[in-house]
This record gives sequence, C-alpha cells and structure tokens, in this order.
Amino acid sequence: MAATELIWLIVYLIAIGIAGIIYCYWHRRTELKFLKRLVTQLSQQHKVRQPLNLVSIPYRFIPLYVQLQHLLKQLPPPKGRDKLTGLLNRVGLKAELTRKMPLTHGMFVLIDIHRFRYVNDLFGFSLGDKLLQALAERLARRIGHKDILARMNEDEFLIYFKTPMSEAELSVLQQSLQQPIGIKGTVINLQLQIGYLDLSLHHADVSQMLRRLDLALVRAKESSNYIAAYREGDDRSQHRQLTIVSCFPKALEQNELYLVYQPKYNLATGNCTHAEALIRWESSVLGTLSPGEFIPLLECAGMISLLSQWVIDQVLQQQVRWQESNIRLQVAINLAIDDLSERQLSERIISRLKQQGLSANLLAIEITESQLMTDMVRTVAVLNRLKRAGVNVAIDDFGTGHSSLAYLKHLPVDEVKIDRAFLMGLESDPRAQHIVSSAIELAKGLDFSVTVEGVEQMSVFNLLKDMGADKVQGDIFAKPMTAAELEMHWRRLNRPIGEKAS
Repeated sequence: MAATELIWLIVYLIAIGIAGIIYCYWHRRTELKFLKRLVTQLSQQHKVRQPLNLVSIPYRFIPLYVQLQHLLKQLPPPKGRDKLTGLLNRVGLKAELTRKMPLTHGMFVLIDIHRFRYVNDLFGFSLGDKLLQALAERLARRIGHKDILARMNEDEFLIYFKTPMSEAELSVLQQSLQQPIGIKGTVINLQLQIGYLDLSLHHADVSQMLRRLDLALVRAKESSNYIAAYREGDDRSQHRQLTIVSCFPKALEQNELYLVYQPKYNLATGNCTHAEALIRWESSVLGTLSPGEFIPLLECAGMISLLSQWVIDQVLQQQVRWQESNIRLQVAINLAIDDLSERQLSERIISRLKQQGLSANLLAIEITESQLMTDMVRTVAVLNRLKRAGVNVAIDDFGTGHSSLAYLKHLPVDEVKIDRAFLMGLESDPRAQHIVSSAIELAKGLDFSVTVEGVEQMSVFNLLKDMGADKVQGDIFAKPMTAAELEMHWRRLNRPIGEKAS
C-alpha cells in the first residue's frame, strides 16, 4: 500500500513539473508574441503616430503598455509625415522631390475629393478621417515602388508617377479609386477630381511645379469629367489674379476705385426715383478691371467685406451731398454672401445711416437668389433686421437662381429684379412674353415691386409697361454715370421716356 501511494506521489509530482514546464513555456511564448507585436507597432511610429492596439496583454507588461500609450500621445508627429495617414506631408514631399531634382520626366497627379466637407458635416469628423485613411490605403496599393504618394492638405493627395499616364489611363484610375467605401455601416460614394502635370513638358523648380499642379486641379473642378491638365499660360492668369488681390488695399487708399450710378425709370411716376451703385476700378498697374473679374477674387481672398464697407460709406456720403442739392433717390448696393454672414452687418448699416442723418429708405440692398439659398436662415435674419429698420431689400437676377417658389412668400424683400436674359426675343416670341408676364404677375401677387434690367429698345419698354412692371433699368433710360454726371442730367432723367425720345 505504501509502495502504491509512493508511486502515485511520484506521478503527481512529475505531472506538476510537466504542467509547470508547459505553463512557463506557454507563458513565455505568449510574452514573446506580445513583445514582438509591440515592437512591430512601435517601429511604425516613425511614419504615423497612432495609439497602440494590442489585446491579451500579459499582466506584468500592463504598466509598460499604459506608459507607452501615454508617451505616444505626447510625441509630435513624425517629421515630414502626415499625422493621420502616415504618408508624406507637403514638407516631406518637397524634401523628397528636391533630392530627386531635376525632375524632367514622369507625371504629378493631384487628387481631390469633391465636396469632402459635406462628409464631415453629415457624418462627423471621425468618419471623415476614416474615409481619408481608407482612400490613402487605396492609393498606396496603386503606386509602384519608385512612385511617391503624399497627402497635401485636408482631402488632397499627390502622386508622382515615374512613368507618365494618358488621360484615358487617369480616367480608369479615377473610376477605380472612387468605388464606394464602407465605414462603420455607412457607404460613402466618392467623386474624385484630378489635375495632372506632365513633367516632360512643364518641368521647373519644385514650388513652381506644385503651383502649376494646383492650377490643373482648379481646371479639373470645372471640367465635365473632373480631369484636367496644366496648360501653358495658366501661370500668367494666376499671376494676374494674385496681382489684383495684392493691389486692392492700395487701390482703395489711392482712390483707384469709384462708383457709378445707373438710374432706374419709374413707370408709375415717369421720373427717376431709384439708382443702382456699381463699382469701377481703374488700376494703375493693370488698367481697367471688370467687376466680374475682381469681385470673385476678393471674395475668395476674404477681402469682399472691406470692399462692401467702402461702398456703403461712399453711397451714404453721396446721399448726404444729394440731399443738400435737393436730389432724392433710393440707391441700391450689391452685397456678397460673406457680407450677409456677418452678424454686425445690419447694425453697422443702421448705425451709419443714423450718423449721416439719413432716412433708411434712401438705401436698398440687392442680393442674388443663389446667395439667398446658400444660408437661408442667417440671410433672412439679417434681411429682416434691415427691413425692420426701413432699408429696402431686392432679389437681383430673379428667376435665374435656384430658389423654390415655396420660399418666396416668407422672404423679407420689397422688390425683385428680372434679369435681362428674359428679354431675349421678347418682341417676337409669345413664350418669352408669357414667361416675363407670369414672373411679373407672380412677384406683384406677393406684394413685391418689379424692376426689369437691360431694357434697350422702345418696343420692349412698351411691352413691359403693359405687363405691369414698376421700374426699368437699361440704356433706353440711362447708362451708368458718375455722381457728377447724374446731377448734370437730373432734369432730363425726370422727364418721361416718351418725351425724351420725341
């Protein structure tokens, strides 16, 4: 019996020993696997800073793991690398390309996600970041080992292809890259815009080539297939645009900008009761500049509010002088969407009217339908404050924008201006007459007054008068004129058009 117990004891001890050996081996192997995965993730931190993502952490390594996580949060992003995707950033790309100069062959391709900001607005920045990471991975799979991939800014990626691609090949690339991406159960449909630069045709220094690539992307955004190349001469156009923006502040100081006023003929009273203020710029550097050229550039450069403030001041100062000369007419000024986004706009206008001792109905604000629809809630709030103060509000280019008829009854406006485009063929085309007549009837049914722009012929003038328009603006009555010219022709402007014509 004793011998049997001894044998079982020996077997038990051997089993414990074997189990201990197996446990130690398994435990050691688990720790080695953990350490190997940890080293792998740490080795990637020189490319992209991201939290460690390990499971089944051995107990004795938990304090180390926690400390490493904390340390990684404190570290700056890798030099020359994008924090989110791990790709080269703009600085890193420039350094990489500089080492390869001169670059006289190959192709730069700049890819941009169309309306990416709406992804952030709709789904949040976290999902937007996931989308960028997914696209970066998709791009990385498409480039060769000699090609270069970089993230230039929020949603722009640049590829340097050592071997140039045709536009047809770029189209195939575009189609493959913009396949829908699923993220956390949400499917995102992509539309990619691609600008490209053939280095064999347009090589230069790195900064110049990147500027040319940006210009190609601008053209791609206006292209039907969202793909476009840099074209010879695009630099000159950009240089002119930059010159316009840079010259603007000094132009204001040196009085290169001035206002002209186009009178409006009042069909009910037979005289001039309203005018529109229009901007002119005689640049000492670039000559005569069209508002259609410089106003969009000032909007992009964030300078449009400076111009609008100047216009408001000029109009109100002129109104004071006209009041002293017994000339009374309402002057309309055009505001940009950025102006309407300013919370203090209405307060500033009302304050300046009071400072000049002017009645608010001597001023009118004109906005386009597209501006109105960009931010309906904020724009209506600003217009309501102006209207309550007595400033008139008009919708310019009525009928050419995208406003819904359902909104019209809620808009705080006094007047609509029918665009000159509707006058094409008005004398001979019954359908054109029906459209204009219906627009006038609709506006007047909503208690809006109606001004028609671009009237140049007496026959058109008579048709509009019969249709019930309130005012006309155009060469048949008066071309834009300076304040001095308006004063000089004031008597003539206040005679009926029929008398003047005869």
